[in-house]
Amino acid sequence: MSGTSSLTSHSSSLTPRLLDPGFELTLRPMRYPAFYEMYKNAIKNTWTVDEVDFSLDTTDLRSKMSAADRHLIHRLVAFFATGDTIVSNNLVLNLYRHINAPEARMYLSRQLYEEALHVQFYLTLLDTYIPDPAERSKAFAAIENILSIRAKGAFCFKWIDSIQQLDRLDTREQRRQFLLNLICFAACIEGLFFFAAFAYVYFLRSRGLLHGLASGTNWVFRDESCHMAFAFDVVRTVRAEEPELFDDAMRMQIEQMLEEAIACETQFAEDVLSGGVAGLSVKDMRQYLEYCADQRLAQLDLPKKYGAGNPFDFMDLQDVQEVTNFFERRVSAYQVGVSGEVAFDMAF
Repeated sequence: MSGTSSLTSHSSSLTPRLLDPGFELTLRPMRYPAFYEMYKNAIKNTWTVDEVDFSLDTTDLRSKMSAADRHLIHRLVAFFATGDTIVSNNLVLNLYRHINAPEARMYLSRQLYEEALHVQFYLTLLDTYIPDPAERSKAFAAIENILSIRAKGAFCFKWIDSIQQLDRLDTREQRRQFLLNLICFAACIEGLFFFAAFAYVYFLRSRGLLHGLASGTNWVFRDESCHMAFAFDVVRTVRAEEPELFDDAMRMQIEQMLEEAIACETQFAEDVLSGGVAGLSVKDMRQYLEYCADQRLAQLDLPKKYGAGNPFDFMDLQDVQEVTNFFERRVSAYQVGVSGEVAFDMAF
């Protein structure tokens, strides 16, 4: 059974497609079991902010980090302050409304919980790292007051607004608009903005700093990899159902979107590294972003554009193995296991 307005031009006698308007209600027969498996695997990934120990981080901030290091971390936590909230808003306002399968909406419901958990993690992080209330207020206002963060926020909001008024996906152009929004949040915001942030965290960890932040980031990283895997699977499903939506114009729009995101994140890198952080350069961060962009294009079954290699030794496969081992060491109260589309060697 489906909502009364679930189909328009698509005949009701045919199997509904994933982006057909309405609200499919029944889980049997299940049309997209892969999404249900992603939901079940996400449940196994349960963690809580209370498990993150920041006790040593405050000592690092006070006595082991330079002024340039502290500038880096202050800019980073200022971005964290609102980054996942933006993703949550797009999920609720845009994605849940239009991905029309109950098993897919189950996964999106779980993702919304995880985004709330990330918001709590970063709130706790800011409360720990920035004890002064006035300074914390400045961090939360950074999306308005710090140019490099405001540019990233404007990029996000532009894509949220691009489909805010779409109540239904009746036409080819409306469906393409929706897919571009979905791809933007998966490939650019989660896949570039967040992964660049992870690189800064793991760089500091490679120097023996901020292990509490790195431990929590391991969990956030795992969640975000699953979010991207789900989004890219939605794109592949729609591409199989409606191949006419994907043409050279669509590919060019995606490449342009990625290029704009790289420019935004490079501007952020210029700010973050403005104090001169030994071992990190804007040039290397730009190369890493291009490397990540190629991975996102490959996950979208599109040709790579940049041909960039990974410039960061600290982001190689041994880090991925550490993340895996970290989860295997956790208490038995939490089952952890991810299968399906998550490919950690592609994430870095």
